[in-house]
Amino acid sequence: MERVDESANKVEEEVGRVVEEARELQESAASLISRISNEEQSLRQKANSIDSSIRRLHSLINSLLSQKLLDPCLADKLQEDLQRARYIITDGDVAAFLPAKTQGRFLRMFLGPINVRASRKDVQLKVKEEYNGYRDRTALLFLLFPLTLLILRSWIWEGCLPAFPVQLYQAWLLFLYTGLALRENILRANGSDIRPWWIYHHYFAMVMALVSLTWEIEGQPNCAQKQRGVQLFLQWAMMQGVAMLLQNRYQRQRLYTRIALGKANRMDVVWGETAGVVGQLWVLCPILFLMQGFEAYVGLQLLKMAYAGVVSEWQ
Repeated sequence: MERVDESANKVEEEVGRVVEEARELQESAASLISRISNEEQSLRQKANSIDSSIRRLHSLINSLLSQKLLDPCLADKLQEDLQRARYIITDGDVAAFLPAKTQGRFLRMFLGPINVRASRKDVQLKVKEEYNGYRDRTALLFLLFPLTLLILRSWIWEGCLPAFPVQLYQAWLLFLYTGLALRENILRANGSDIRPWWIYHHYFAMVMALVSLTWEIEGQPNCAQKQRGVQLFLQWAMMQGVAMLLQNRYQRQRLYTRIALGKANRMDVVWGETAGVVGQLWVLCPILFLMQGFEAYVGLQLLKMAYAGVVSEWQ
């Protein structure tokens, strides 16, 4: 009996000690969080103050320069120093304490009111690396998927595409463009200077993919004539895949150059300028122009088919 009471007392003491340690740990954690929050608020105020000072000094230098009250060489040096200071606070850990860009309606529609901004720079850079990897993987699939369909059409399906593989490809296109738009909005919320038009053109591509899912894939008889539009679309998609692979490589190299020159920050992913990397431009530009011309040709052929009554779908 005494042994039972002794064991019960030990267990009771152990439970009491664990409860007390848990309470002390909670108090320590709350104190730490409160202290970190106060320090973070102080850093946020300093970051905003420096950012405002840089903007104010930029305006002041431009004003003095326009009034010819400042030597142009000195003005260039001061502007360069201010640009370097701005680069330090926007491309380093200080960027986490600057006001975040508002999350767009697209992100709120898919994810709800969730803060997708990472507080650490290494996490933000991993988001960028994942986006670049996603673009490279999908560009390769953009080329191989329609190529496989066209090869199977000639070798196995006797010149007539079944509906399911084509609709599977169109569903994949919708998934692709939605994934790109989501990643680009998250990157923009994390400080990337992606141009809005780049994101908007993926919205339009999503609508195109959604409409194409309703496209009825007709078979025999006269399968070749009825599926002429699908065949042209798949051929255009192959060209788009080649262009995407070259464009990804070109934009990556241009961005490395701009970051090295201090004209872009490490979170940027897309730039539209065409200076530099002349060897790649000699390959990329003809492909882009050829693809646009072929796209116009596909559009005209589809209009002719619609007016001729070959297909009756509204798409």
